[in-house]
Amino acid sequence: MEFVGRERELERLRLRLDEVRRSGRGAFISMRGRRRVGKSRLVEEFVRGSDCPHVFYTAVQEGLARELDRFLAAVGNSDAPAADLVRAGAGADTWEAALGLAVRGASQDRPLILVLDEFPYLVERDPSIEAVLQALWDRTVQAAPVLLILIGSDVATMESLTQSRRPLYDRPREMVLDPLSPADIADMLGLSAADALDAYLIIGGFPVLALEWGAGRSRRSYLAAALDDPSSFLVISAERALAAEFPAAAHPRVVLNAVGSESRANRELLQRTQMNNQTLGSALGVLVGKGVVERRTPYSSRAAPQTKQYVVSDPYMRFWLGFIGPNMDLIERGRGQLLATTIEERWLTYRGRAIEPIVRDAVERRLPASSFGDARYVGDYWTRNHAVQVDLVGGDTRPLARSVSFLGSVKWRQRSPFSRIDSAELARGRAHVPGTDASTRLVGVSRAGFDEDAGVDVQVGPDDLIDAYRS
Repeated sequence: MEFVGRERELERLRLRLDEVRRSGRGAFISMRGRRRVGKSRLVEEFVRGSDCPHVFYTAVQEGLARELDRFLAAVGNSDAPAADLVRAGAGADTWEAALGLAVRGASQDRPLILVLDEFPYLVERDPSIEAVLQALWDRTVQAAPVLLILIGSDVATMESLTQSRRPLYDRPREMVLDPLSPADIADMLGLSAADALDAYLIIGGFPVLALEWGAGRSRRSYLAAALDDPSSFLVISAERALAAEFPAAAHPRVVLNAVGSESRANRELLQRTQMNNQTLGSALGVLVGKGVVERRTPYSSRAAPQTKQYVVSDPYMRFWLGFIGPNMDLIERGRGQLLATTIEERWLTYRGRAIEPIVRDAVERRLPASSFGDARYVGDYWTRNHAVQVDLVGGDTRPLARSVSFLGSVKWRQRSPFSRIDSAELARGRAHVPGTDASTRLVGVSRAGFDEDAGVDVQVGPDDLIDAYRS
């Protein structure tokens, strides 16, 4: 499969390897990111272009003895200097001995790259491996020409590895691999800004899905083909990611399904899941902790902690939970075109809401900017009864704004431009959002352009949103 993008991340890895070559001393990287975001592929591409011996081992949630055997086999099948020793019969009964064996013979002119993929699986089986790795680093690898890379998809576990009082605290440099941006997707697929944002709302920033989509392909064409194939990446990637972390009947998975069906408030989730407050709160805590769900509160100059909502963090997962997951039976029975028709019927409504977090993120990336006043952050505002809802609120501080510099409205219609009626509706929000006054600017965001008398201070279109991700 073609490797695309990630030049910035590749350069970071190359710089660490150059440090090892110059100093003859070890470097340590801890890489985390969501499943299917391309972590393993990135490191494989880096290793391929490094001209260095390497050992690439991936844990698979087997027993510790089996994992150790598999690691030694990976060493024996590699081009590392220690491979000859393993093939000649050298073995190890402990992880400390096995890891020590793997790094033998590394040289400054050709450092060894040692990769431990899905490291959280090993931690889950035996938490003492953190201390083993710490001891190996402190006593051996730190002074050797070795680049040690840990990779993990369990973001919460990978984050916790380097916290204070954990064995690996203050040792590896942390590297977070985010999904590709909407600008990356636009470049990969060769689509206009508006169409690329549509694609992003379906596949998110996952390289494997973008490659499946294919350059120049329309949304309808891609969905028709992907939903007709039960083994397409669009269909299976989310299910595999969820199965790896949340059993189907477990409380977090049940709650995630509810959030994905657009049940956002605590009251709605209680009603849909039939859980009690304690069980629901515990499940939501797991989902928020893993970064799958985001807990949000209205953004203004006044706190509203009880008016919180929960939303699915990733665009692809949100699309999958809203459309594909509940209709897997149709796809498996060869009736995926029925689902494609349903998606088409609901697409404009779905897109209108799903684009809002992308817009907020893109606008925030443009700040500070004189046209947006003193704002540094962007959120949205709503009241508990939803009588007032404002798509964009630009403030100077977080979690509360001392002052609100702008309010914005997102009108992501297919053909109708942003109009004077839309700006008048937005202007009425100045009387209801705490921290605003008559000088608070109005920002319009539109897919289909703006009327000449649109009546907003700042106009933002699809090209502006994509460009925000290029800076």
